[in-house]
Amino acid sequence: MKPHTISNDAQLNSNGRLSHLLGLEGLPKNQIEKILDVADDLIDKKGNLQKTKILRDMSVANLFFEPSTRTRNTFEIAGKRTSAKTINVDLANSATKKNETLMDTMHTLKAMQIDMFVIRHKQNGLPHHVAENIKGVSIINAGDGINAHPTQALLDVLTIRQHKKTFDNLSVAIVGDIRHSRVARSGIQAMKTLGTTDIRLIAPETLHYKEETPGLERFDNLDQGIEGADVIISLRLQKERMIAADIPDEQTYFEGFGLTNERLKLAKPDAIVMHPGPVNRGIELSSNVADGPQSVILQQVTNGIAVRMAVMEILAGAF
Repeated sequence: MKPHTISNDAQLNSNGRLSHLLGLEGLPKNQIEKILDVADDLIDKKGNLQKTKILRDMSVANLFFEPSTRTRNTFEIAGKRTSAKTINVDLANSATKKNETLMDTMHTLKAMQIDMFVIRHKQNGLPHHVAENIKGVSIINAGDGINAHPTQALLDVLTIRQHKKTFDNLSVAIVGDIRHSRVARSGIQAMKTLGTTDIRLIAPETLHYKEETPGLERFDNLDQGIEGADVIISLRLQKERMIAADIPDEQTYFEGFGLTNERLKLAKPDAIVMHPGPVNRGIELSSNVADGPQSVILQQVTNGIAVRMAVMEILAGAF
């Protein structure tokens, strides 16, 4: 299933309210802004997260069919901070390992009175398939294949909005494994909807999209790509992708596409540096950039909890 063929139409109900969060392509600007506004209100002036009781009568199941630490933990924390009953399903020993179909497992969980499923799966479109077949449960896509990672994109644009206030006249550079990144795909969709027109994709040619990218500038030179940028988003490089892309070793990648303090000077003086985490230091970013004054990586982590709380509260009908 090709990522760009997956429909997100099922996300809105007949009243125009969000019933699932499957992806950001086609999601109206006002819906994205609502999520960002609710998330912002959950963070006080000192940067501390609020607690609510909005989901106190609801249950949320975390269904992570592929490894994750950061996303799963932030969803679990978000559920608890909204007072939901949070369940981490032991998929390593689940019935799907005993020849029960995945959809049978989903129907079983629904029968246990679970209100929301948070799903991560290596198959493109799996959360969409669940949403089409399991009624009465809200589905949140926590990452499917290389297709989408909507909550990561939302926490990224929330972070950008907090620092830059507007998406108009903003130059955003995305660096790394563009081709296989669901983070990049969802982030591009969100930023275009919010009004960003200068989005630059920077990668070795073997890690760019194979298809055409109208309206997006493509670079295979990092220095040229980040010149004058307001925001730099560095993507995580998986070793197996590096080998497949004919990059001989990590040092070679860092020399060509690793962000250092010297290179950061090419961007605007107030440019911010972002990364979905965890960072491969000395490969995607030097340590002095990752820990430097222009890095907002830890703020992204806090914003991730706020965004996931906001999505759950909106799906629960609170806003």
